[in-house]
Amino acid sequence: MKKIALLFLMIMVVSTSAFAAEDVRIEIVSKGFLHQFWQNVKVGADRAAEELGITINFVGPESESMIDRQSEMFETALGLNPHAICFAALDAVAQAPLVARAVARGIPVVTFDATVNSEDPVSFVATDSEAAGAIAAEKMNEALKGEGGKVAVIASDQTNTTQILRRDGFVNKVRAAYPNIEIVSVQYGIDPLEATEVAKSVMTANPDLDGYYACNEGTAIGIANAIKELNLKGKIIGIGFDSGMLQLDAIRDGTLYGAIQQNPVRIGYDAVMMAYKAYKGEEVPKRIDTGIVWANADNLDSNEVRAVIYE
Repeated sequence: MKKIALLFLMIMVVSTSAFAAEDVRIEIVSKGFLHQFWQNVKVGADRAAEELGITINFVGPESESMIDRQSEMFETALGLNPHAICFAALDAVAQAPLVARAVARGIPVVTFDATVNSEDPVSFVATDSEAAGAIAAEKMNEALKGEGGKVAVIASDQTNTTQILRRDGFVNKVRAAYPNIEIVSVQYGIDPLEATEVAKSVMTANPDLDGYYACNEGTAIGIANAIKELNLKGKIIGIGFDSGMLQLDAIRDGTLYGAIQQNPVRIGYDAVMMAYKAYKGEEVPKRIDTGIVWANADNLDSNEVRAVIYE
């Protein structure tokens, strides 16, 4: 009898171990590693994978301008036949067929930060970029004391939904609510170096410029650099997106008025969680809004801001 009981116990241990060691792999194709933002998205993704006891592979191109390279990475991920894919698309139109191919093969795709122009992704995990752009417009009006002025806008590119929505959220809010604010330029700079040169050109061409809104970490660093290099601190109101050491320092020293903060760790965490649940056949929300926080020199050390910024 004892032998039978022991044998039954051994079978149960083996069965439980096999279940615990379930080999689930999720491929994550990010926009890149250029900004600290993506490194923090990976922190959240790693945290979710550890909790779930699964394997993830986080990749991204060297630059967010490398759409073809990112598409190749997606193709490679698809070729590995993963249980699910998380994807931050650089081109909402050109990369939609990639997602369609994965879904046609029964591989659920969760888009994060930026999605594609289709209903194929099972879920989209991101900041509400359009609403965030509108809040940036409100903060610009606040900084201008409601008196209006001339402002410029810079985004990283015109192909991914994140940048389009942040740009349009700002522009549309200004046009609808603040007729005294004139948008004199909307330009693009894919990285901090290019954004710096673009911003300097716009500032030089518009010596009466009052404000500048940047739609991501790289462009925010660009306008901060331009303000410093042209000795315009205190003359141009700079509003950015995200954090990172350079941008936070620019807020602390008054070069930038403030910045919209996302929650990159939560974005990575929720994307992996949704992908895992979708693979398991569970119903997942079509859209998850990961929230925003406004940060300026007055509240950088508050618990609310410290919880989401990165340096």
